[in-house]
Amino acid sequence: MFADGRSCLDLAQQLHAVEKAISEAKKTLIHDHVDHCLDTAANGGRAKSNENVLAEFKAISRYL
Repeated sequence: MFADGRSCLDLAQQLHAVEKAISEAKKTLIHDHVDHCLDTAANGGRAKSNENVLAEFKAISRYL
């Protein structure tokens, strides 16, 4: 877009759209992970202790 001589407004709009898309993808990934981990922990699917599951949940929630 720079090479094409697009306006600063066009560039800012495109960058904003990219940032929003990345943010939404990150939220979706984290929510899916949390849902999966909590479901697995609640149903005893994996041999992780409750402390490990809680620590992992706290760690990933920092990225929201």
